[in-house]
Amino acid sequence: MPVRTTASILHADLDAFFASVEQRDDPRLRDRPVIVGGGVVLAASYEAKACGVRGGMGGRQAKRLCPDAVVVPPRMQAYVSASKAVFEVFRDITPVVEGISIDEAFLDVGGLARLSGTPRQIAQRLRAEVRRRVGLPITVGVARTKSLAKVASAEAKPDGLLVVEPDEEEAFLHPLPVERLWGVGPVTAERLHAIGITTIGDLHRTPRTTLTHHVGAAVGNKLHALAGHRDPRPVVTRRRRRSIGSQRALGRSIRSPEELDAVLAGLVDRVGRRMRAAGRTGRTVVLRLRFADFARATRSRTLPIPTARGATLLKVSRGLLAEAMPMIRDRGISLLGVTVANLDGDAGRQLELPLFGDADGSLDAAMDQVWEKFGREALTRAGLVRRGGGIEMPTLPEG
Repeated sequence: MPVRTTASILHADLDAFFASVEQRDDPRLRDRPVIVGGGVVLAASYEAKACGVRGGMGGRQAKRLCPDAVVVPPRMQAYVSASKAVFEVFRDITPVVEGISIDEAFLDVGGLARLSGTPRQIAQRLRAEVRRRVGLPITVGVARTKSLAKVASAEAKPDGLLVVEPDEEEAFLHPLPVERLWGVGPVTAERLHAIGITTIGDLHRTPRTTLTHHVGAAVGNKLHALAGHRDPRPVVTRRRRRSIGSQRALGRSIRSPEELDAVLAGLVDRVGRRMRAAGRTGRTVVLRLRFADFARATRSRTLPIPTARGATLLKVSRGLLAEAMPMIRDRGISLLGVTVANLDGDAGRQLELPLFGDADGSLDAAMDQVWEKFGREALTRAGLVRRGGGIEMPTLPEG
């Protein structure tokens, strides 16, 4: 693949998306600290973030940090509608759009110079159109690679625009903390800090063999390339999902094993329903944990045969949760998530392991029919009665 020589990839990211929609729709909330979600913070406006409020935080802690914040319940359909309107603007700018989530996307504008102007001019017009047509602030980073464009948008927030030209890449990227690099989470950052790597420049200057020794071959090679602003990944439209998942924020209150099992069952139901609706099966079940101190961990198991059967996914997820319970007891838990990865596109090839129950999938089929006809609230597991299934976060449709 030829190396791109111009800064022509845009990373467009809506600012404090849920909170911005609430401020747009209720003039009384504008310029005020806004928290979306009560028991657990789903989103916070920049006015609330300035007080230290962040997503996943317990509602009581958030109110202690920001007593003047206005707490509003989430309106998922409003966020989905706003996302659709923003993506219409993206596609009016260029047909080459790769959605990352409902509030961010990459756009390739490399072939639009004669028709639409420079990438900077296109980014300026995109921001103006999103503001005019949807009424929301959006930040855009422009660079030669996807990873650089994403870092640029993060540096330009809120409601900004930053263009990193090819001859400015090293001066822009290398002084930044290593955590700014796409793919460096808390665990990887801790390992890098332990060997004296604190900036992206440090990472670039570290021999690749040293990196792979401390963080593994795959991660080490990837980070070494990104630190040297080497990222050949193109902007890809309508790419099928490589994973399907769901997660639920739990606040910081102590959860019993029975409560966590009920939450887990609800998450598995959501994931299985989405997989079956999309005709997908998967082999790897991933349990995602965020502890009370906001550190994260994952546990996974890969099956010999791809599946979308609820009984199988739940049995495997319960096994992973049992493995993680000692950590949860020691550290508390603020978020639980289930993801199925290594997706296969042909559900018709699925074979099932009889020991996991519902071998013919009849229970899944019956539940799917009820949910499709009467809505998700029409049928729930007994363990979730009076507990609620939590808020289902909106996602991009299957491409």
